[in-house]
Amino acid sequence: MEKAIVIGATGGTGASVTEELVKRGIRTIAFGRSREKLEQLKGRLGNPENLTVAVGDAFRPDDIVAASEGTDVLFHCANVPYHEMASKLIPLGESVMEAAGRLGLKVVVIDGIYPYGRRQMARVTEEHPKQPHTRKGKVRLAYEKMLLGGRWDRAKVMIVRLPDYYGPTANEASYLGSTLEAIAGGKPALFIGNMRVPREYVYLPDAAFMIAELASRDDAYGENWHIPGAGVISGREIARIARQASGSSKPVIPLGRVGLSLLGMAVPVMKEVVEMLYLTEEPLVLSGDKYERLVGPVRKTAFEDGITATVRALQRKHDLF
Repeated sequence: MEKAIVIGATGGTGASVTEELVKRGIRTIAFGRSREKLEQLKGRLGNPENLTVAVGDAFRPDDIVAASEGTDVLFHCANVPYHEMASKLIPLGESVMEAAGRLGLKVVVIDGIYPYGRRQMARVTEEHPKQPHTRKGKVRLAYEKMLLGGRWDRAKVMIVRLPDYYGPTANEASYLGSTLEAIAGGKPALFIGNMRVPREYVYLPDAAFMIAELASRDDAYGENWHIPGAGVISGREIARIARQASGSSKPVIPLGRVGLSLLGMAVPVMKEVVEMLYLTEEPLVLSGDKYERLVGPVRKTAFEDGITATVRALQRKHDLF
């Protein structure tokens, strides 16, 4: 991998992947719709010489092609809001793959665990049956079939699957993003789901490292890969660590089906979370065995360290703005 483009570079995963590539000395193009956000990302990373920005619309293949000159790997980190997933996810993927197909690029698609449906294994491997029972799970499975269906024979694609994630670049698109933002700001926070049930989370800098490792290996393409976290942790323990790091004593309030439905009357994306609450009640835990066979040990930052670092980074961001 000599030169890469990150589509959706200012999002939670995109920003973390961009930072990892820049650290590795890889010439990187950060692609997004907002020049202001792209320049902020570049500034946060210290304006490195190996990072350039490109403004464009990921729904327009021509924009991606124009920005991708000289690249060999495309990281597809762009996403759509929950309430627009059914209508926009596959067109977005088709646009990215159309551009990659024209240029003959390798494509790394960042996705989640929705296509699996309810867990059927204690530790979910890449061979777990895909039997989604939710609308979003079914859309995500159709998305996978589109990506790996062979329509773009000049492009090589892999899908990397993450559990819920957290980290300094995480935003409202992640379940924990707004929770940790509020705690870092010394405000009351909302937590989606049951705070007593331990769930898996991956620290985004760890995920970005493992994604970059896979992207650099030719034999990883054409398959699904899991990017597991450091284990499982309850919402109560997350709140304890985050409040200790922030010095805040404000409450963290769990949101269940009723609360999300009521909140969804004003914030459409919250209403869409309701059907995914099964993952907070019967969590999936990803196996990293396949990754370890090809690459080596899974990178695992302890929750105490990762949550503390995240909260303190968010506090520094608040101090700047």
